[in-house]
Amino acid sequence: METAQIKRSLGFKAVDELVRSGMKLGLGTGSTAIEAVRRLGERVREGSLRDIKAVATSFQTVVACQELGLSLMSLNDPAIDGCLDLTIDGADEVDPRWMLIKGGGAAMLIEKIVAHASRDFCIIVDSSKLVSRLGEKARVPVELVPEALIPVRRSLEALGGQPELRMARMKVGPVITDHGNFVLDVRFPQDFEPRQMEREIMAIPGVMAHGIFTRPVTDLLVGWPDGRIEHRRGPPGI
Repeated sequence: METAQIKRSLGFKAVDELVRSGMKLGLGTGSTAIEAVRRLGERVREGSLRDIKAVATSFQTVVACQELGLSLMSLNDPAIDGCLDLTIDGADEVDPRWMLIKGGGAAMLIEKIVAHASRDFCIIVDSSKLVSRLGEKARVPVELVPEALIPVRRSLEALGGQPELRMARMKVGPVITDHGNFVLDVRFPQDFEPRQMEREIMAIPGVMAHGIFTRPVTDLLVGWPDGRIEHRRGPPGI
């Protein structure tokens, strides 16, 4: 099965198995999470899901929701009151303890806020995203205010990282996040303890967010090339 088909199947299964009418939902960012948004739009249009209150994690997701006719709220809306029932999102890496690297779409600041506001946190990934340790394949994205670029870079190097400023593809210059910040993609050649690294990176002045996610994942859906979708319920037994 092609990767695009796997992603579509994952989005369908996550919505069909986990979403119920009346839920307050966080909608993630990226090519896999957007398939869940599309399925949600289909279910709302056909009337099999009603009274969904949704919060988007990026402008990409906002645009997709607008195209699908899904209305959105913010976490600060009284109808949401800072709490969500479920967030469905993708990931760039998932380790054996279901800790994550996210932020390939440079939306990790709101993704992390929304994830931590959610009772349940569902991650949908194809099997290539499963790794033995975080940093095995993906770099850790770090969002920072532009004025802090050099000192943040040096602090990340002191932590054993190899940071590289993320450059835009369709414009000259660096990627600018939804909140007007830069992104450093950091390669960590050596193993690191995710919770400790999460704290140490956030302690650097000028850092706004980063892509290490350690909050518990309650549902992990993994799509395999043979078409299987494995639904694992957390926490993992490790």
